[in-house]
Amino acid sequence: MVSEIEIKNALDNVLKTVDIDFLGEKHQGKVRDYFKVNGKRILITTDRQSAFDVILGHIPFKGTVLNLLTQFWLENTQDIIPNYLISVPDPNVIVGHECQLIPIEMIVRGYITGVTNTSLWTAYKNGAREFCGNHLPDGLVKNQKLETPIITPSTHAEAGAHDVNMSRQQIIDQKIVSPEIYSQMETAALKLFQRGTEICQQKGLILVDTKYEFGLLNGQVVLIDEIHTPDSSRFWKSNSYQERLSQGLEPENFDKEFIRLWYVEHGYSGQGEPPQMPLELVVAASQRYVANYEIITGQTFTAYQYPINQRISDNLRKINL
Repeated sequence: MVSEIEIKNALDNVLKTVDIDFLGEKHQGKVRDYFKVNGKRILITTDRQSAFDVILGHIPFKGTVLNLLTQFWLENTQDIIPNYLISVPDPNVIVGHECQLIPIEMIVRGYITGVTNTSLWTAYKNGAREFCGNHLPDGLVKNQKLETPIITPSTHAEAGAHDVNMSRQQIIDQKIVSPEIYSQMETAALKLFQRGTEICQQKGLILVDTKYEFGLLNGQVVLIDEIHTPDSSRFWKSNSYQERLSQGLEPENFDKEFIRLWYVEHGYSGQGEPPQMPLELVVAASQRYVANYEIITGQTFTAYQYPINQRISDNLRKINL
């Protein structure tokens, strides 16, 4: 586990962005900077903290955790669907095939939960019983397991924009993707969620919900972006879930949900200027991310000295791009 002192010492040099002249034009997503070189996409995962579709601050070591977790999951799901991964030349970098983005996030939910304005629970408590084409029965309580996992697609928003929930039929009617491609994405998403659920169960975690992104590579649907990270997924501790549910308490979360909860408790849910992240929240978030990595992968996370911009640049120079 990374110590509080190591986290505090890193605060002034967290990876906010990276500029690598020899890679050409830089593009930015919510958390990742990326470059397009010779049919490849070089993704650098920064320490930017995103929630409510807003950048809230920066978390030491977060970028490495997300990047290495994505590597772990891509390697453990490639039998389900091909993915874009070529190599991981640096703990914060993935080199992948440049794919044609399918602009739909396939969100799979195994439980009814959430605190954002677009969450399943928020819609349900406000009276909605149809959500992205899924019918929900009356009588559900927050954090309850759904009878079967459901898919609630949304548009893929760039940094600063908001995702929009859609149904399968809306996506097909608007010709965002063909019925054939959507069916492939749907099948893969449910199989990926099942694999994630099984691996997490072995680690004492519940995979609550997550999102998958897909692209086309030589006409074939492939998995891209991150997968089963604390940013893209919710995780709960399984050993306390049932008791806390019966008591009406929030499950013990093991992802970035506690950051969302802190902001909601302080009156922020995505509108206007967000409060600054206090130091104790930054430290707790960093340790939460690292712990998630260690539990899921079984590997010990080794802290490093910031800044890491030069390390990233040096490692990218060593590979054939």
